[in-house]
Amino acid sequence: MNDRIVVPFAGPGSGTGGLTWGQRQIWDAMVATDTSQSLRAVVPLDGAKTVDDLAGELRFFLSRYSSMRSRLVFDEQGRPTQVVAGSGQAELFVLDVPDADDPARAAEELADRWEGTKFDYENEWPMRLAAVRHGGTVTHVVVVLNHLAADAGGVAVMMEDLSAWDRTADVQAKPPAGVPATGLADWQDSPGGQRQSDSALRYWERLLRAAEPERFGPVVPDADDGPRYRQLTFRSPALLAAARTVAARTGGGTAPVLLAAYAVALARTTGVHPVLTQTIVSNRFRPGLAAAIHPVSQNGLLQLDVAEVPFDVAVERAARASVLGSKHAYYDPVQWEALKQRVDRERGVVVDIGCVLNDRRLGSEPDQDAIEPSSAPGTPVWGEPLPLFNERLMVTVDEAPDAIELLVEVDTHAMTAPMVESFVLALESVVLDAARAGEGVRATS
Repeated sequence: MNDRIVVPFAGPGSGTGGLTWGQRQIWDAMVATDTSQSLRAVVPLDGAKTVDDLAGELRFFLSRYSSMRSRLVFDEQGRPTQVVAGSGQAELFVLDVPDADDPARAAEELADRWEGTKFDYENEWPMRLAAVRHGGTVTHVVVVLNHLAADAGGVAVMMEDLSAWDRTADVQAKPPAGVPATGLADWQDSPGGQRQSDSALRYWERLLRAAEPERFGPVVPDADDGPRYRQLTFRSPALLAAARTVAARTGGGTAPVLLAAYAVALARTTGVHPVLTQTIVSNRFRPGLAAAIHPVSQNGLLQLDVAEVPFDVAVERAARASVLGSKHAYYDPVQWEALKQRVDRERGVVVDIGCVLNDRRLGSEPDQDAIEPSSAPGTPVWGEPLPLFNERLMVTVDEAPDAIELLVEVDTHAMTAPMVESFVLALESVVLDAARAGEGVRATS
């Protein structure tokens, strides 16, 4: 038996406003991929919470955060505006799993179904929450979020707030610290916001005008006429161990090590030097954004020359380039689009910037002592084809307790499947070589 429990909520900050820069960038990606870019989680509970507990948590989230009470309206041209409700009703879905069935599998299947179903942006709240019940006990909670309302950093803030919540107190006893999306959108449209955007876009223009147009060389479709858009996963304990060794030597974290290795592997695979790439930058380091729930990440742009230099030098260059790219990753996406079109038109060629690195780890890394020096290397594993893909190459770095996990999404008209496999293996090998040989190893050969 399945059930739906009505959960009333109310909170401050109702009204209508535009999308923030981060939300606009996410919205464009959602439209391009025809998905909600949803965030999902399946959390085992083993009876630690009841259905009533989860109903209370759903009320907490929607009452506390205005972006969780936000829906969209569209004008005649299809442009969205967000409307924040002051109160309303949500539903907690209760999935009862038969005694003979596996509740963990049922929870994953529900998460898959919800993740694959686009949100109704005009009529549905941005959070779907389900209690999975087996034998009368809640064994799992399933959460799927519309990416327009939250990003990974925002989810971390929500979980921290939930853990500190006094369930005997009023939800609004302590207002959230993050600036609401509508308030941030107002600032971004102000003269101060436009000055910030103009400064960032001047940096973009300098790189776009100086860069070689090609990122991947001639288009070479896969000879087997397979699916055009594909995804590959690569999990490597050895890469994490080696990256931490190099990071300890160079005095930084593993992020610049992986950025340098990504650039080296891309240059080796494509033959294109220097490497021009976008990175996904969390703007939570900016004033007022650390505790925001709504998306604040935007794409940064950086160029890396890693040819014929020791790998430790490549790491230093990656660190500097990352700081510069992050500084200029806060801008109006509409103005960015106009700039890109103008530069391409004036140069008489389209500058390809369709390769992206997204290191979405939140800064937590296991202790070096927990990683065995002889950890196993990774193996490329191809997943299901993608129906749509809005970049040429996107490499996502995810958190894992004992490994680096890469998700590579690719347009095989830019890089063939064998090239992608060579790329991830080269990324791993350059870091392993650097860890074994010391600082003198060359980044490229």
